[in-house]
Amino acid sequence: MQIRPMRPEDLGEVIRVWNACVDAGEVLYYPLTEDYFRRKFVEGEGCEPANLLVAEEGGRVAGFIHGVAPETFRLARPGQAYLTCVLVDPARRGQGVGRALLEALKAAMKARGAAALSVSSVNPVNLDWRIPGTPGHDHNNMPGVDNGCAGFGFFGHSGFARRHDEVSMYINLADYRMPEGVADLRARLAAEGVYTGPYDAGQRCDFDGMCDRVGSDYWRDVLRTETAAWLAGEPNADQRMWADGIRPAGPRTILAAVTEGHIVGFTGPVDRQKSGRGWFTGICTDPLYERRGIATVLFNLLMQAFVEEGAAFSTLFTGTDNHAQKIYRNAGMRPVRQFSIMTLDL
Repeated sequence: MQIRPMRPEDLGEVIRVWNACVDAGEVLYYPLTEDYFRRKFVEGEGCEPANLLVAEEGGRVAGFIHGVAPETFRLARPGQAYLTCVLVDPARRGQGVGRALLEALKAAMKARGAAALSVSSVNPVNLDWRIPGTPGHDHNNMPGVDNGCAGFGFFGHSGFARRHDEVSMYINLADYRMPEGVADLRARLAAEGVYTGPYDAGQRCDFDGMCDRVGSDYWRDVLRTETAAWLAGEPNADQRMWADGIRPAGPRTILAAVTEGHIVGFTGPVDRQKSGRGWFTGICTDPLYERRGIATVLFNLLMQAFVEEGAAFSTLFTGTDNHAQKIYRNAGMRPVRQFSIMTLDL
């Protein structure tokens, strides 16, 4: 068996191995096609040909692995490499193929200056997955190792440490109804001087204070990008594309909580993907304004906006111990899968 970088002529074999795992129900990934492979592993941010390795024996691919080296994408963390996926031909299990692939990737990442190899949503190569028990509804990224996949035990046996658990939640928007009390809660916030609803970027409200207190440059980046798009009247040139690679036709709605010229809560931007998924980056509340119901109001306004946009469903993932799960459950979301963020020191 030889571990080597993937060649163009290996693609058919890689597709065969990938889809054998999908068809057997061992992973929740989309079936692999040439176009999907090109978009995810060739043209994607952080993709380098040397970091897609195959195990080859007798002219056949027995397995493959993909990783992302440190400092090769915009949100890279110093010294942190990422494992995207490792799949082994079902007929070659138990023969050390996965272990050999992982050892080769570890050596390659260490040579690039990596101190750790992680499986997490920070990886810029986002692999779409299908939600069990739904009519093909999907999510655009796996936040870690799927606890229900056939290879979950492989990571623990290979020395990966479980750092954090995430639960993925789902709602069929045909079933969404605004919970009782949300309208009254919104009215109470308004009486206290906190507006909740679509944000007018022309107000140029400050959001740096909230982002500083939350400790998130990611939220700062999202708000800067989306408000710049509104002020320009068209999508910002730096705006990132999402799962199906479609850029919006115009600026997207931002839902915010605003008081005295400051954004103290945020969700959105409101968008509908080709698959019918209501897409958004997440939800955030300024710590100075927590426990006042802001997140509850904004999240339900988001679900309502998705329905108005014609979205069929929505998904999110959150920490298994995150108290915000109560908000999502009250809105009708249910947990569908658990994932683990895992790290291996090199």
